Amino acid sequence: MPVAKKSLNMDELLAASDIKSLKTGDVVEGIVTSVKKHEVWVDLGPNGVGVIFRREVGHNPLEEGQSISASVVDPELDEGYALLSMKRAAKDRGWGELQRLFEEQEIVEVSAYDANRGGLLMELEGIRGFLPVSQLAAEHYPRVSDADKDEILTKLNALVNKPLRVRILDVSRKDNKLIFSEKEAVRDDMQGRLEKLKVADVVEGVVTGVIDFGAFVNVDGIEGLVHISEISWERVEDPKKYVKIGERIKAKIIAIDKDRLSLSIKQMTDDPWLSEVKKFKKGDVVEGKITRITPFGAFVQLSPAVEALVHVSEMSDDEGIDPEKIFKLNEKKRFKLLEIDTDNRKIALSLKNVKK
Repeated sequence: MPVAKKSLNMDELLAASDIKSLKTGDVVEGIVTSVKKHEVWVDLGPNGVGVIFRREVGHNPLEEGQSISASVVDPELDEGYALLSMKRAAKDRGWGELQRLFEEQEIVEVSAYDANRGGLLMELEGIRGFLPVSQLAAEHYPRVSDADKDEILTKLNALVNKPLRVRILDVSRKDNKLIFSEKEAVRDDMQGRLEKLKVADVVEGVVTGVIDFGAFVNVDGIEGLVHISEISWERVEDPKKYVKIGERIKAKIIAIDKDRLSLSIKQMTDDPWLSEVKKFKKGDVVEGKITRITPFGAFVQLSPAVEALVHVSEMSDDEGIDPEKIFKLNEKKRFKLLEIDTDNRKIALSLKNVKK
């Protein structure tokens, strides 16, 4: 007598088949069957039917018969169909691609869509990220006086919609974090160029910023600094009177520190101090102009390139003398030349030893 086969219910039939039930977060393939004003209907084959609400479709127009990928938001609504999202699927793929780009340290080209005082806002693979000011390459870093935030923002806004080569510095889907770096993208090329340079080389670059303590210069993508003391053989009070942003200059490399050059403009010419100081000798009585007054003495300009010091002890035999009561800025006085130290570029003067 034949044994009766046990009938299977629907759940058991599904379990026995190769069809896997949908789960939230799955990415599924389907065919668009209907495009309506507020939703799009999708044939998921053995997985039934899915719906995508218009806000989850994205910007790309859809047509009936089109194959699409979508992420499962809810595998089964009360009506029996699955709730899908194309945006979420795109974002899922985006995070995966961003992770790959990060791990392989690949360089990509991205344009900022906006800027704030802290940096540039960018989007890649549908994910929004940020490029901090500190991660801009020397060519684009906003060098401004007194860290003027409005001026920084103006310079950053000039980079919006401009393609930049960047690397991903940090990516975390869990923390919804995506950080870009232009500096890292150019580092390899910059290191290669740095290795070809050496101290005493003469280089050409463009002034990118002028601040109180000097000028920043972009030398073929490498950042250089001309300190205020290396701008001119003259005493420089205001660097802006000597160099301007956008000006192309030549300078000598005086030091290489990691990825920055220390430059000198003044060393492109001979030191005029060495020739002018030959006009003076110990014991001479000379005339000079007071350029600075300090508690310990006064600085006196003897020629365009030669400055000397009259120490407070050489002003008078009186103790506790106040230099500001003896001198006035820019006035001229006669002094006796006490000493010339050529090696250290120092000249000592005396006021009290000048014969009346």
